Amino acid sequence: MTSLVARAQSDLRARYKEIPDLACTHSQAVTGGVHPTDPFHGQVRPGPHGPAIAYGTHAAVGGPYDAPCPGDLMCAALAACMDSSIRLVANLLGVELLALEVRVQGTLDVRGALGIGKDVPVGFQAVASHVRLKARDGTPPEQLAQLRAAVERCCVVARTLQAPPALHTTFET
Repeated sequence: MTSLVARAQSDLRARYKEIPDLACTHSQAVTGGVHPTDPFHGQVRPGPHGPAIAYGTHAAVGGPYDAPCPGDLMCAALAACMDSSIRLVANLLGVELLALEVRVQGTLDVRGALGIGKDVPVGFQAVASHVRLKARDGTPPEQLAQLRAAVERCCVVARTLQAPPALHTTFET
């Protein structure tokens, strides 16, 4: 029996093999919706159909930390990508998941961002993810190892963090 994911991806895989340019896609996010004079809050709308997500500034840089900060959103992106990758690959491999939780924690020294530690890099110094899953009893350990290897290979956000692309920013005034 063909898995749900295999059925959903079979035509895509064939088209992408035939015309590789069709596999190129874009993700996006746009801010707005909060007056720009508020230094501690904003909104970001992920994707073309996503709801606006309120964000705030972390207390470590002077904000009230009353909403997820951008670092939390980055951790959420990694957790969501790992979770969805695990679900997709498990379905393809025929691994029945009974429970799944992905926890991500980023650690950073904000002195770099505040400009008070010139030797401290701006950004996360460490990001750790912890996956807790329960598969149906009797799932072969080799199949779970195959699941892990495939997820580590195909989780887009994790791979992007491991080998970041060049970032280009433009300012329009």
